[in-house]
Amino acid sequence: QVQLVESGGGLVQAGGSLRLSCVASESAPRINTMGWYRQAPGKQRELVASIVSSGSTTYQDSVKGRFTISRDNAKNTVYLQMNSLKPEDTAVYYCNAKTVVFGINYWGKGTLVTVSS
Repeated sequence: QVQLVESGGGLVQAGGSLRLSCVASESAPRINTMGWYRQAPGKQRELVASIVSSGSTTYQDSVKGRFTISRDNAKNTVYLQMNSLKPEDTAVYYCNAKTVVFGINYWGKGTLVTVSS
């Protein structure tokens, strides 16, 4: 069982920045992909960014050039640096980890990001 604990959410004005962190209870070799998803009120959960153990990254088009995902395998931690935030980025952000064996998905409880206009 992988436990994920997110931190770093909060209220920020449009154009501002936030950095989300997610610490995993399992060691990096047991986790393949880590990522961030978000869910806005009334909308489905969507992928924001992901990073695999090799360092390759994927981003949703709407955040490219503004968000950066990174990973510290020694600390079992994934980060999401969010710059130039927009009101439409407002959502609960969830950390996700997928294990190497069987590709099991685990989720954090989420952290709320609110961007005011």
